[in-house]
Amino acid sequence: MKVPLTTFSGVVLVNRGDETLVSEARGYAHIGYGVENTVDTRFAIASGTKGFTALVVVGLVAEGRLKLETTAREILGGDLPLIDDRVTVEHLLRHTSGIGDYCDDENPPETPPGLVTSADYLVALDGFPQQFPPGERFHYNNGAFAVLGLIAERVAGTPFPDLVRTRVTEPAGMTDTAFLRSDALPARTATGYLEDGRTNVFSLPVVGFGDGGIYSSAPDFRKFWPALLDGRIVPREWVDRMLRPHADTYGLGFWLPRPGVVHLDGGDHGVTFWSSHEPSTGLTATLISNDHRGGGPLLRRLDEYLTKS
Repeated sequence: MKVPLTTFSGVVLVNRGDETLVSEARGYAHIGYGVENTVDTRFAIASGTKGFTALVVVGLVAEGRLKLETTAREILGGDLPLIDDRVTVEHLLRHTSGIGDYCDDENPPETPPGLVTSADYLVALDGFPQQFPPGERFHYNNGAFAVLGLIAERVAGTPFPDLVRTRVTEPAGMTDTAFLRSDALPARTATGYLEDGRTNVFSLPVVGFGDGGIYSSAPDFRKFWPALLDGRIVPREWVDRMLRPHADTYGLGFWLPRPGVVHLDGGDHGVTFWSSHEPSTGLTATLISNDHRGGGPLLRRLDEYLTKS
């Protein structure tokens, strides 16, 4: 598969085990300075972060420090009083909590400015009334995973970015994956671009949290999926439970688009991320883009690649 030269800015990486089938980088990590993307460039992955959040939370459950049946209220105390007292950790993980969403994909509000710390997110999450009774139905909810980030912090007594590092990225060997400040990106990291050519620095939180915003690279996802399935992040019995479909082809923090395939994706202003893995063949396909156009037809071709492999 060839990546079109003029319509894509980002990286496509496809591998089967140790064999690289496709490895392409196109476009610019920084247009103003003429810095080209390379295969190991780091990109924001938006909601791809939710899989990491789920693993942090499930890791705490596996250790007995939390239960899926634990209510959010038990951990939050008097904070976020509009969350129904019956909402559990499992409701939040499965997008069935019904809580009001501070960042609803169907009716997106303006991004709250200056989100850096968990205290900032706590303020941003407040004031959104419950939308439906917990457990009633599946409704994708960004705020639910931000709340999970708060819960994990309070249970572990450790800042959420450190929890992701020590419990997910380090065990998986993902050396290029971390929460970075969008206004101070280090070398080998792509700036996101909006449709009018401006950067996305004023369109996203300064630092991501449980619902999105971590930076990673396509080669790091080549490492992530085997680490997940091998039980190096959470025990294998919990991996199986996380990848059991519940509602709308969703497990606990992961999409399950069809039998035998596990998937993470994310999209935001100047951000597109898509990564699928087929455990039976060891095939992994990842696309990351820093362009407003995202992957477009490339995503469909990658999915076809998986179905025909």
